[in-house]
Amino acid sequence: MTTVTTRTVEYPADGLTMIGHLALPAGADRRPAVLVGPEGIGLNDFQRRRADALAELGYVALAFDINGGRWFTDPEEMLAHVMPLLADPDRIRDIGHAALKVLRAEPRTDPDRIAAVGYGTGGAIALELGRDGVDLRAIGTVNALLTGRPGEAARIRCPVWAGVGSQDPIMPPAQREAFTAEMQAAGVDWRLVVYGGALHAFHHPPVEHAVRPGVGYHPLHAQRAWRDVVNLLAECLPVAG
Repeated sequence: MTTVTTRTVEYPADGLTMIGHLALPAGADRRPAVLVGPEGIGLNDFQRRRADALAELGYVALAFDINGGRWFTDPEEMLAHVMPLLADPDRIRDIGHAALKVLRAEPRTDPDRIAAVGYGTGGAIALELGRDGVDLRAIGTVNALLTGRPGEAARIRCPVWAGVGSQDPIMPPAQREAFTAEMQAAGVDWRLVVYGGALHAFHHPPVEHAVRPGVGYHPLHAQRAWRDVVNLLAECLPVAG
């Protein structure tokens, strides 16, 4: 375990002031870096802790914001904000590029060694950065099997790992098949892990507000998915030493 330094970073995107969470490992040298994208409900302590955990492993990590500092507790209000966003790839990319600019500007970041990991909406943003041709070392997503505009997956320049629950009604088998067909047709180095019995957002601990039907925590698969993400980074973006 290393000593982690954290700070809040504010930056403009999508007409909002985004409030991200930057976590830095011990030392002063440049390190590989990871964008960490949150679910549609927004950036909360769960994703901040994910960034901290990656910094403990030696990465510079930025848990980026998508809602201008808001964390939605009303599922319908969240959907009203997120669904138009998911329907607009250019808008998604702008949010991702703004966060990537902040991460690249951090002096500890090795700008040639960056990966993107995202959950739900944050995973869609990671994928759209890949489809936009951004030079990433890896893309990891959980609960984000969203297809892009025809032909653009061919611009993805790194391995893609995706995880989804077998009982996720928001990412049903037809959507899995469309996603994997897109990746395969584009010649992407892709992997899909289906976690048996898991619902949507199975990785996220229970929250104290209402959630959509089909959403539920699965502690065992949550641990497994996190290990799979860490293994992806170890393979594609190893930390020297």
